[in-house]
Amino acid sequence: MPWPYPGMPNGRGPYPISPTPHNKLAAGLLSIFLGCFGVGNFYLGRTGRGVAQLMLTLIGFPFFFIGPTISVIWGLIEGILTLTSSTGSFWHRDARGWELTD
Repeated sequence: MPWPYPGMPNGRGPYPISPTPHNKLAAGLLSIFLGCFGVGNFYLGRTGRGVAQLMLTLIGFPFFFIGPTISVIWGLIEGILTLTSSTGSFWHRDARGWELTD
């Protein structure tokens, strides 16, 4: 198969990456209000972090709500960092490395 083959994420092929950037306000608010479920990270394409937050919430319920409490604090901090981020910082980028729109 020739390199790059169709479907590669370099935009050559039938399935190019969508050039639509993500919104900073949406990412921050999703992280603040639904952060315990990892929604803000899923929105930005950070699926590993999103799954970690979701699993921490779901598995942590039987253990005196320690997991969900940690997950809520985690989402709140990520949301605040996203909303207060400036251009060029880690918190102002999505998983692809593209800047968030204001």
